[in-house]
Amino acid sequence: MSLNILLLCGGDGSEHEISIKSAEFMLDNLQQNPDFNVIYSCLHQGRFMLKDGSAGYFAADGSFVMGDKAVKIDCAVPCLHGTPGETGEIQSFFKLCHIPYIGCDSYASMRCFDKVITKLCLSDLGIANTPYIWLADSSEESLKRAAEAFARWGDVYVKAAAQGSSIGCYHVTEASDLRDSVIEAFMYSKTVLIEQTIEHRELEVAAYEIDGRLVITKPGEIIIPTDRFYTYDEKYAQNSGSTTTVEPEGLSSEIIEQIRTMARRAFLGLQLRDLSRIDFFLTYEGEVLINEINTFPGMTPISMFPKMLAHHGDSMPAFLHSAVMRAVREQAGNAAQKMPVRN
Repeated sequence: MSLNILLLCGGDGSEHEISIKSAEFMLDNLQQNPDFNVIYSCLHQGRFMLKDGSAGYFAADGSFVMGDKAVKIDCAVPCLHGTPGETGEIQSFFKLCHIPYIGCDSYASMRCFDKVITKLCLSDLGIANTPYIWLADSSEESLKRAAEAFARWGDVYVKAAAQGSSIGCYHVTEASDLRDSVIEAFMYSKTVLIEQTIEHRELEVAAYEIDGRLVITKPGEIIIPTDRFYTYDEKYAQNSGSTTTVEPEGLSSEIIEQIRTMARRAFLGLQLRDLSRIDFFLTYEGEVLINEINTFPGMTPISMFPKMLAHHGDSMPAFLHSAVMRAVREQAGNAAQKMPVRN
């Protein structure tokens, strides 16, 4: 059975270029499934751009039109970092068009993309995360609260709440820099998070579902030079000084199990689906804190999610086949339930 798979990348957010790099990796892995006919499209300025430079579009019946040909999309793979993928908009669009898709639904995507909502959910679930306050505006009252948090902690990160890849994120060590950092962060998001700076090791797990089971890998580690902050450029620049490993040194079995248990609780509690990368801080005092959750993590050759999945013993083509077939089955089941009863 041949299935038409729409691989969608791009978007017009700050992570457009990385999304395209991820899609190249995903395209190669999807095409290793002989039953998949992959249609590559880059979403840009509201248009679904195809490889040949033309634009496709969705018809009223949900079919995807390319030139003089209309095809039924059996499953979509929204390889979109940030807007509009991890923010939930594209999932809502697919739902309206009755198109199956892999990954988290719109609600889970939105919850995890907004750092404030993520932390509120984690706290309510009893899952430890970094001390924080959040601001709804840049009024004098809010700036006063920010100054009080800085006086209490002495060293903070100011983060645009609804951004990815460290966009709109500032490390503030001087009180005189706080106001400008908060105001600038509000240029990227309607809410701003202020977190206490934690001296830590940065650990990550891949959490994914395959063949009906939820897998939480052992943690990998991002090792960042002490004189650098893990910015967007530091993540992806050719001269990045950061390194990664899927075999971190010096982690006890108890710490590894604690991380995996917290990741499982977060995946289930926030109602994630198919895949995520869950990032942790391990403090030098041995405390484990969740930092953030990525509902469609980077899939470039240097990205941690595919590295950890492979290190666990699974393959990306097998994972993608499992996720696609599950989405197709669920859509078929939902359609059958909605069929009218005939007398």
